Amino acid sequence: MEVVNAIGRRKSSVARVYLSEGTGKITINKKDINQYFPSAILQYVVKQPLQLLEVAEKYDIKANLDGGGYTGQSQALRLAIARALVKVNEEDKKALKDQGFLTRDSRAVERKKPGQPKARRRFQFSKR
Repeated sequence: MEVVNAIGRRKSSVARVYLSEGTGKITINKKDINQYFPSAILQYVVKQPLQLLEVAEKYDIKANLDGGGYTGQSQALRLAIARALVKVNEEDKKALKDQGFLTRDSRAVERKKPGQPKARRRFQFSKR
């Protein structure tokens, strides 16, 4: 199998993933996943599509993450991994889609409007 690549985005984070056959090693920005995401919850989020299809020890993953915070980056990486797994095996698409791993979460920070302190918060109204 050749190297399969895919891209995932969430908030302002972008994840580029390169999936190849291997032993289940996940490398993010040239660091091990345990170093890059010390939180067990974020590691779980990243590995969700692999555990669903039970292929966690079958593929090596190299990822480049850019932008955003750690939550957005982990969710962008999950989307990219799911897309790469679909490229490898088209029959896995239904299982991943049913769990929502192939849906791009398009929510992002709303911009701040002029004449207001925040996006929706208004300055306090004073009648007199």
